[in-house]
Amino acid sequence: MTQTADPSSGSETVYADMWFDPACPWAWITSRWLVEVERVRPVRVRWHVMSLGVLNEGRDLPEDYRKSLDGSWAAVRVCVAAEQRFGPEVLGSLYTALGTRFHNGAEPRNADTIRAALADAGLPEDLAEAAEGTGYDEALRASHAEAMKLVGEDVGTPVVRVEDVAFFGPVVTPVPRGEEAGKLWDGVRLVAGTDGFFELKRTRTRNPVFD
Repeated sequence: MTQTADPSSGSETVYADMWFDPACPWAWITSRWLVEVERVRPVRVRWHVMSLGVLNEGRDLPEDYRKSLDGSWAAVRVCVAAEQRFGPEVLGSLYTALGTRFHNGAEPRNADTIRAALADAGLPEDLAEAAEGTGYDEALRASHAEAMKLVGEDVGTPVVRVEDVAFFGPVVTPVPRGEEAGKLWDGVRLVAGTDGFFELKRTRTRNPVFD
């Protein structure tokens, strides 16, 4: 991946690509960590969509989780529609607006909330019409497939790529702030960039904490 000079820091800017589904609470926390990292390291994040719905197609899932996945398509379709109309640079602000309402605000993931998030992001509310159709699903699946190609099929959301290294996660709660976010960034890059390293995991003992 390309690095460019960052005049304000005197260091080269590193680009991190993150694939997200707005419905995923763990991806939301990871995204807010990356926003913190941008403040303390010469890092810029580029946003991409993936889909919990696509990820779990054909899997034997509990009925309540299946219903939640059925409801996850709307927001990510709207993200694809916004990207196609206005370019990928609008995804960061739209994701922030959706995630703040969905997760921090615990608002219903319905058309009204999506329209409000579009307004928060300075985008036209008619983009919400993409939620109910399948017209953007081909592009959504292509973006999702790009993420899966990087890390394999046995992971979830989010997927993060930094230079030539891609990985699932990190899964963390609450959001690391300030230099703590920077130290986690340094550590994740060191571990994920080790040749032959694949996994480091333990059982989650906390629910997602949004702050």
